[in-house]
Amino acid sequence: MKASDLFVRCLEEEGVEYVFGVPGEENLDLVESLRESRIKLVVTRHEQHAAFMAATYGRLTGRAGVCLSTLGPGATNLLTGVAYAQLGGMPLLAITGQKAIRDNRQGKFQLIDVVDTFQPVTKWAYSVTDSGVIPRCVRHAFKLAESERPGAVHLELPEDVAGEDIVPSVPQKRIMLRRPNADDQATQQAADMIRAAEQPIIIYSAGANRKRITEQLEAFVEATGLFAIGTQMGKGVLADDHPQSLFCMGIHKHDYVHSAIDEADLVITLGYDVVEYPPAVWNADKSKTIVHIDFVTADPDEYYSPAHEVIGDISNTLKNLRARLQDKTFDRARFGRLRDYVNATLHENEAEYSYPLTPQRIVQQVRKAMGRFDVISLDNGIYKIWFARMYPAFGHNTVLLDNALASMGAGLPAAMAAKIVHADRRVLAICGDGGFMMNSQDMETAVRLGLDLVILLVRDDGYGFIRWKQSGAGFPDFGMSFGNPDFVAYAQAYGATGLRVEEGDRLADVLEQAYAQGGVVLVDCPIDYSVNQDLDHDHHVPAAVLDGTG
Repeated sequence: MKASDLFVRCLEEEGVEYVFGVPGEENLDLVESLRESRIKLVVTRHEQHAAFMAATYGRLTGRAGVCLSTLGPGATNLLTGVAYAQLGGMPLLAITGQKAIRDNRQGKFQLIDVVDTFQPVTKWAYSVTDSGVIPRCVRHAFKLAESERPGAVHLELPEDVAGEDIVPSVPQKRIMLRRPNADDQATQQAADMIRAAEQPIIIYSAGANRKRITEQLEAFVEATGLFAIGTQMGKGVLADDHPQSLFCMGIHKHDYVHSAIDEADLVITLGYDVVEYPPAVWNADKSKTIVHIDFVTADPDEYYSPAHEVIGDISNTLKNLRARLQDKTFDRARFGRLRDYVNATLHENEAEYSYPLTPQRIVQQVRKAMGRFDVISLDNGIYKIWFARMYPAFGHNTVLLDNALASMGAGLPAAMAAKIVHADRRVLAICGDGGFMMNSQDMETAVRLGLDLVILLVRDDGYGFIRWKQSGAGFPDFGMSFGNPDFVAYAQAYGATGLRVEEGDRLADVLEQAYAQGGVVLVDCPIDYSVNQDLDHDHHVPAAVLDGTG
């Protein structure tokens, strides 16, 4: 058998369904082996897009997504998506080709040290220079990528190793490992700290964005009376229409929901990592007593120094804590009033119609068009903050955004991967014109795959987020504007449908038309960012509201 055949058999043993990537000279043997396998090769128009898709597949399934490139520029094009997976805690395997290690006749052409390049943004990077170690390397790669905290791994497969004939071998068997439960004494100590507190609060994050944790968190807050707040990447773990949800910390300033943390004398974090939301925002004076509950220990940070850590399966920890606190309930009235105030302020008041549409109006109109468990995928721009702050989420991983690497260009590929995983749900990519044009060529890939996918393009003809920051820093407006194509015609050129939100149109109706159309549909929607100054200020819930006197 050929070494590349063994490599692909190992991928099959790991349950790989898709490999996302771009072919090149140095990975042709692997591409040929994929042709004869049950794995589907999804050819993208840019390697970065492939890595974003693989990362999101890993995020949604818990199994490492796989992306493929050739050496040199193909590998460096993957790098942004690999870093996106690593910082965001998404399991991913990147496979890159390389020149022959024994008889390289092309000298240094396209030759860089890919393994060393990937080392800083992966959990493990390795060159397979001996075909005999392929089964062990592939098994190790998947095991490491999927273990807590999940992340990216990299295997380089030189072309002479991939193409050589080897003695037939078999993959190592994939085994499912149970996550260890937390230490009993550590769990009891956490229970004692919660019991002794006057008003604890829960913050849940990306590491808690999983089905079993959703089930146990809901049971835990209902049994104890505690309230919970999500970070941007934790949105939906506790449904926002749950009476003990305090919604999301959407901005990196003091927002209304932070008033609950101000009130709390104990903060319980679930799956929290400082990379996705700065603790300095909610623990500026470093005074909060923190109980860190996670699969892994906390990274030390000046503003995040837990008084106690409970390390093990989060869902089981919540279940065990609930049992130990079954006779303890906290008063719901004060935080219930806070919740009602925030809900009325951010969610229930219909934003006035204007044209171009304001971000608030767009958020509310999108919510009307999307079902409870439909998926929105946000690229990176100032609109992401408005959605994080104001879009009610009702299920885990129904709001896909990245606040770790926060790379532009990820919204469309993440939406495409979400549609592959959730073929029965509506999926909406929400992209600014800046981020969209970084990977817009892969609209062709979405059309070729036959995806039913809607892209809401919010257009301001510039880098709106940076313009907002530039203005806030007191600098004159400079270097932020660019031209755009006719996006309706642009979509049509790829075989997609293009729609435009005109003055007087109701965005929710246009989105309904887009989903009724089927296939890939791009909706060009101009946006008015003049309201962004509202995000520059701290927001507090009035004391009279909390006290029930006003």
